[in-house]
Amino acid sequence: MNGHLTTVCYLDTLPYLHKGRAVALGFFDGIHMGHKQIIRQTVKTAALNDMTSTVMTFINFDKSGEGLLTTIEEKREILSSLGVDELLVLDFDQIKDMPAEDFLYEIILMKLSSAALFAGNDYRFGKMAQGDAKLLKEFGESKGMDVTIFEDKLYGSDNRRLSSTWLRETINSGDVKLYSELCAGTNFSYSGMVVTGNQLGRKLGFPTANITIPEDKMRVKRGVYVSRVMLGSRKLYGVTNVGLRPTVNSDTTLADTAETFIFDFDEDIYGARIKVELLSFIRPEQKFDSVDDLAAQVNLDKESAKTWLAKSGIIIGV
Repeated sequence: MNGHLTTVCYLDTLPYLHKGRAVALGFFDGIHMGHKQIIRQTVKTAALNDMTSTVMTFINFDKSGEGLLTTIEEKREILSSLGVDELLVLDFDQIKDMPAEDFLYEIILMKLSSAALFAGNDYRFGKMAQGDAKLLKEFGESKGMDVTIFEDKLYGSDNRRLSSTWLRETINSGDVKLYSELCAGTNFSYSGMVVTGNQLGRKLGFPTANITIPEDKMRVKRGVYVSRVMLGSRKLYGVTNVGLRPTVNSDTTLADTAETFIFDFDEDIYGARIKVELLSFIRPEQKFDSVDDLAAQVNLDKESAKTWLAKSGIIIGV
């Protein structure tokens, strides 16, 4: 974080600005390198022209049905690090039937007082997604707005188009390292309040910090990961199991949890809010024949995580 704080706004709390806004248009779920290119240009234009930089997103807009890659609060945190002034949150349910021309006039022009617009070439808006980048550019230029449309951002040896769909593939397969790469260093993470578990880990010698995965957040492939834990301004490292803990839990209706053993740490943080960033996949979640077998595997997981961290230069000699 660079000290900049992005304000979260809704249509009914959006302040009117005489000087206008530079607006990045889209959903921005999983803020990948292509998104960041659009956002950085928005911020730069705003700074050079004494405008407010605004990034648009939506609630009630989970097209995949799998949950969000980034929640509103996570977006606010990432956008703050990029220097964005405002995050505008629109309720998709309230605007999905609005004709494209009405969306442009009532929201883009009148509500936002837009002076400059930025979007990817696949940007769609309005009822039945009838509005496209061509219509956006024509409307903006007719109203004296500067409109910048970005071409696809390609990445990798096969020049694949960067997209939230690609990000979801990495999460479904557990490839959190590739997710971070595609997002220019932003790790996939879970945030929440540390809750009391069954205390089995403590009895077995590896106490864990447990958080429940939010219902609206996408679940990563169940398994064990090298992780970084943000506790306030502190960076801690450890090993995290994401899933249902089948060895000790037979109830498959419960919500998944992120259960983290933090290296060299034995503080009481129940009730504290933490963020668990997943850095690398170790193994799939599995059911063991006994808790002793589970404990033996956890010790192996801890060593695997320490080895990965040491090789990555993140922690030496842990």
